[in-house]
Amino acid sequence: MVDTQRFTGRFPEQPSGDSALQVGSVLQNRYRITGVIGVGGMGSVYQARDLRFPNVVRYVAVKEMMNPHADQGARELTLRTFERESDMLASLSHPAVPGIYDYFPSKMRAYLVMEYINGRDLDAIVNASGERLSVALVQQWAVELCDVLGYLHQQEPEAIIFRDVKPSNIMIDQHGRLRLVDFGIAKIFQQGQKGTMIGTEGYSAPEQYRGEATPASDVYGIGATLHHLLTGRDPRLEAPFTFAERPIREGNPDISPEFEAIIMKALSFDAADRYPHATAMREALEQITEVADSSVIVPSARLTDEMIAWGDADHGVAALWKFCCEDEVRSSPVIHRGVVYVGAYDNNLYAINAVDGSFRWKYPSAEGISSSPTVADAENLVLFGSLDHLLYAVDTRVGQLSWTVATQGAVQSSPTIAHGHVFFGSDDGHLYAVRLATGRVQWKWWGGAAIRSRPLVTGEMIVVGLESGDVAGIDLSGQMVWRFKAKRAVVSSPLEHDGLVFFGSMDWHIYALELARGWKVWTFRTNKPVVSSPAFGDEKIYIGSVDGSLYALDIATGKERWHYETRGQVTSSPAYDNGAVFFGSIDGHLYSLETKSGRLRWSFETGGPVVASPALHDGVLYIGSMDHCVYALKA
Repeated sequence: MVDTQRFTGRFPEQPSGDSALQVGSVLQNRYRITGVIGVGGMGSVYQARDLRFPNVVRYVAVKEMMNPHADQGARELTLRTFERESDMLASLSHPAVPGIYDYFPSKMRAYLVMEYINGRDLDAIVNASGERLSVALVQQWAVELCDVLGYLHQQEPEAIIFRDVKPSNIMIDQHGRLRLVDFGIAKIFQQGQKGTMIGTEGYSAPEQYRGEATPASDVYGIGATLHHLLTGRDPRLEAPFTFAERPIREGNPDISPEFEAIIMKALSFDAADRYPHATAMREALEQITEVADSSVIVPSARLTDEMIAWGDADHGVAALWKFCCEDEVRSSPVIHRGVVYVGAYDNNLYAINAVDGSFRWKYPSAEGISSSPTVADAENLVLFGSLDHLLYAVDTRVGQLSWTVATQGAVQSSPTIAHGHVFFGSDDGHLYAVRLATGRVQWKWWGGAAIRSRPLVTGEMIVVGLESGDVAGIDLSGQMVWRFKAKRAVVSSPLEHDGLVFFGSMDWHIYALELARGWKVWTFRTNKPVVSSPAFGDEKIYIGSVDGSLYALDIATGKERWHYETRGQVTSSPAYDNGAVFFGSIDGHLYSLETKSGRLRWSFETGGPVVASPALHDGVLYIGSMDHCVYALKA
């Protein structure tokens, strides 16, 4: 209970009745009001100077709660509610939670004195920004937000649910640190207990509209906040619970599929499909790499016994050479006639001598390159897409531009060469067929959503995945033959073997379809989204998952033969060669496994996450890393 004895005495400068605090008013003979920070329906928050420190200017924040109830019982209940918030905050110790200095009632109001945070809330930052916020910066904030909410969710004996996660309740202080403010509706969670719907429409989870709140409800608020920061679309202005219809990368192509997948999982309509609490979401975020200064990857707790035995050292493998660019290498290399071609986020396509890693030439695009190149041998062309909306055809001999094809969206789909044409997709929703000899668009097919997978081209069919979750079979004239619908985006590039098409989806599944008709033959469910593209060898399909594992599946039945766990997400697509499979992981390692048993042959650590896919040629493996370098290793 509050010790009311300490509140006796005469304070002529305090407000009386329903009057508002004025600048210059003094509370408790100690706190002089110097300004208004914010005004809400239940009161205001003021900036005040602590007069107990006369020789220095020490500001505090004074939170006011109105208690106008005429009924004595109602006033006492309101006061107890405010006391609960005060006691709860005073018991917490986290860098992102404001410190609590004092608490006192005063007639029709009650006041909480807390740490003054000099900064701006995220709502103001978004509104003041003339351009999209940096994805790396938003992800850094995401980790910090999940850290503080995870701390609240882990409180004993019961979790604390914040219940109103939104940009205006999150501040960035003058030192760049994230701070969580306005605990006015935070609630100590009791299993099965219901209450009134509290929160902010658009940011509140569906169950909060039924008066229910759990840690997963805060996770939804995190997802809604991040979606707003990355897209600039205020969820209060959208139809409720329609995030699934608003993919982040449609409005912000800079975000990685991994980061988008985490946010969309947090925004799942059903609480059971979200992360159970903010700590689980933070762990997922820490395994991806767009956070500033994220060269240190926090490993997941799940390690195989074999990985523990191996430890972190590289085993029997050393780099034959290393070539460094000026930015991340997410593009997968291609080797042709002794030259390695690879794109980088420094906007350049590089040509590197395969033998010693020496530089030959580079060709600049206007923006980053995530598309993997391909070579048209007869035409002496290397082709690649760029975020600048162009497909480039560059002469392999001299590194000079031959032609380009302009689209209306970023070209993140890697091109495929067949039948004298190059086929590729664009974020503008089209699949393009372009004559290699002239660069002329022969036809384009409208898919209705961004196409980021590499088209599979067989004798008479083209198969491509779309961000809408569709996978389409198209004939060589550009007419659709069939369409299959997965539940979420397909960025995994389809693979064909013996009349079947294999691919993964962001809906956590791996699919096998009939090539001719698009009928489903089997599915396999992983534990998280699948971005990786499949490889084939020894009658098995190999494919990675964001859950951190590489899976080996029976090609005929889809049954798991084995899986291998790494310490990070596996978005890299594997490569098969002579009884071994090679792939990269967000944990910064390149792995080689025996395909028969799934046992580790060797691992090699780069200086950053490996999201690119390896290429094999004449017993040498080539791979790019987000440490800005390309490596050549003896396979």
